[in-house]
Amino acid sequence: MIKAVIVDDEPKAIQGLSWELTNFSNDIEIVETFSNPEEAIAYLNINTPDCLFLDIQMPTMDGFQFLSKLSNTDFAVVITTAYDEYAIKALKHEAIDYLLKPVDSDDLKDTILKIKKYNSRLINSSKIEEVLGSFNEKFDKKKITINTDGKLIFLEIDDILFVESDGNYCTIVTTSQPKIVITKKLKEVDAILPEHYFFRIHNSFIVNLNKIKEFIKSEGYVVMESNHKIPVARQRKSDFLEKL
Repeated sequence: MIKAVIVDDEPKAIQGLSWELTNFSNDIEIVETFSNPEEAIAYLNINTPDCLFLDIQMPTMDGFQFLSKLSNTDFAVVITTAYDEYAIKALKHEAIDYLLKPVDSDDLKDTILKIKKYNSRLINSSKIEEVLGSFNEKFDKKKITINTDGKLIFLEIDDILFVESDGNYCTIVTTSQPKIVITKKLKEVDAILPEHYFFRIHNSFIVNLNKIKEFIKSEGYVVMESNHKIPVARQRKSDFLEKL
């Protein structure tokens, strides 16, 4: 069963979509509905459904602002809207699909198939990450393994200069190859990297301690061997100095 949550500021829209979903497919169970986005955020930050049907136009915040406030988005997101102009923007915000109101049955059928495919990839990806985690624990820390874009990348620890976060994506900057962009949050990458060599000096950066060339105390940044300047967060400064 696909466990779904609906968020829409209009109760009638929730009622209509609920009816469509439950009468069209036996594969969907609506576990919660919300007309108040703040209540929905509180729920989704501690619960993970399989799918979220999200209205894009709400008076207190739009759907994109709503998504930015979630601490976890490990579920399929389907945007619902009465305006086709939001479609491209919705897909750029990692929604797997969008539905125009009133919902068409054929469109809903296609959307349900996409949700199933998305959740299948998520399960497979989780299994791969478990295997990789085991692999990285068993072998020495001279090399780590990253799963991205359907392939495994084996990185030498000494080649990694730093990692920069951009929301749900991270860029790994190395000494020997082009930048590597992966679909992981910085805290996930931090868990993979050996703490003896790496330190998260900022909310957006993890650096290889062996690749730091200078620390400019007065201005609060480090200079890497590549001459990249990386800021050091004030609250992390004392811990950083202890690691050096």
